[in-house]
Amino acid sequence: MKAVILAAGYGTRLNRDLQNDSSGHFKHLCGIPKPLLPVGNKALISHWMSAIEKIDCIDEVYVITNDLYYVKFEEWAKEFQLVKVLNDGTRSNEERLGAVACLQLAITQFNINDHVLVLGGDTLFYEDFSLSVVLARFTELQSINCDNNLVLSYLCKDEAETTKFGILETDEEFQVTAFKEKPNSTETTSRRANSPLEEKDAPGHYLLWVYSRKPVFVHHVSGRFDVGNLPSYIDCTKYFQRHGDE
Repeated sequence: MKAVILAAGYGTRLNRDLQNDSSGHFKHLCGIPKPLLPVGNKALISHWMSAIEKIDCIDEVYVITNDLYYVKFEEWAKEFQLVKVLNDGTRSNEERLGAVACLQLAITQFNINDHVLVLGGDTLFYEDFSLSVVLARFTELQSINCDNNLVLSYLCKDEAETTKFGILETDEEFQVTAFKEKPNSTETTSRRANSPLEEKDAPGHYLLWVYSRKPVFVHHVSGRFDVGNLPSYIDCTKYFQRHGDE
């Protein structure tokens, strides 16, 4: 199995927050790509590497970033034997390829013909998350049908959140039967949140394409941190300070 970590974003909202922060406590983070931000005693993306290095079936990790941050990721990657860094060639947010195109670039560039674990480089899950449990479930699904896929989702915190995310509807076997884009809570009984569809950074588009062609099953996680702005970064760091750097 190969792991692809998507890390080619420019963090425009976060950098804007950092530049406008009146406290002065976070100015030193300006210009650091989100996956390399310190969370506890290591970079955010290094939390993923700590989990990946415990999984024997993952033999290579491809991190795709942009030309602006390529050198920073190359320096970070020296610590990890499994990691190869790919430069997508862009240097601004307006040029960015987006999540799906970056994934395709990695698959093409490295000629990947294997199962692929796709991770967002600016996302971490709560402490009860276990990568080994997720991969065990994937292996189980593959033993039933080699076309089966597995996606992570979590339950909305309240009714209003359905309008913020893509919502997955599933059957009794937790197979995805529909994907609704930011529906009103009255339009669906499901509260299983997933990435919303956006113009470029759109893993939801890929999921929408896949589930209509291949079986996609849901694995529940209790929650996640998607570091997109300063408040979400602060929440993430506080959480891992409380719960340790697992």
